[in-house]
Amino acid sequence: MIPLQPPRRLIDVEIDGEAVRVPEGSTILDACSAAGKDIPTLCYGDTLTPKNACRVCVVEVEGARTLAPACSRKAEAGMKVGTDTDRARQSRKVVLELLGSSVDLSTTPRAAEWVAEYGADPARFGPGAATVEQPAKVDNDLYVRDYSKCIMCYKCVDACGDQWQNTFAIAVAGRGFDSTISTEFDAPLTDSACVYCGNCVEVCPTGALSFKTEFDMRAEGTWDETRQTETTTICSYCGVGCNLTLHVQDNKIVKVSSPHDNPVTKGNLCVKGRFGYGYV
Repeated sequence: MIPLQPPRRLIDVEIDGEAVRVPEGSTILDACSAAGKDIPTLCYGDTLTPKNACRVCVVEVEGARTLAPACSRKAEAGMKVGTDTDRARQSRKVVLELLGSSVDLSTTPRAAEWVAEYGADPARFGPGAATVEQPAKVDNDLYVRDYSKCIMCYKCVDACGDQWQNTFAIAVAGRGFDSTISTEFDAPLTDSACVYCGNCVEVCPTGALSFKTEFDMRAEGTWDETRQTETTTICSYCGVGCNLTLHVQDNKIVKVSSPHDNPVTKGNLCVKGRFGYGYV
């Protein structure tokens, strides 16, 4: 049972000239959503504390010296926000160009759409631009780590750490362009503290972490989300009551996720719930 929360005072915010009323404590992104504005986000996760890492959600706040990350900046009464100003669009364009020139965004949802919308040209830095290209790490039968697609958004670290799982199997290693997500001493995943809950896979926005089934099907060219159905059910392993969303293609479960708005799991599962579907 979800406990009742005390009511929050409503405040008025102006988004692109349109007045919007949101609860006090809401972010600018919440206000933009209430106004029907589509703000691009990559590092934002609705079950995690914002990290402000990717900067594609920046907006222009009247009177502010710098652009503000909509995912974490709190909305204030009387605030006037521009989501589609020249300054905000130029910033998003450059961010997408920098990401697209160094990282494989081919499995990042909506990335190609945003590149086209903002006129970004990742190729403008030339063929010699440094990239994070590297072979995918396939060291277990459950999920794959393809760091050539990693944008260092820290969501997997937060999900594995004190925000959810408290396993602390992974962290950021290295500095600058050489930063990467790593296990302790870069040990194989099978030798690390990982408990294979897959909560890092759940929050990854780019496909850098993916089910082994999805990775193999993409390699074979058979992965097709347009042919997949999603069915939400309850995990049968224990009495907690975690909700599972089964992704099915050609009458076969290809991966499992969990609804982020479910009060029991909030998108999180254990190894049995996320990967133990073979018996079906």
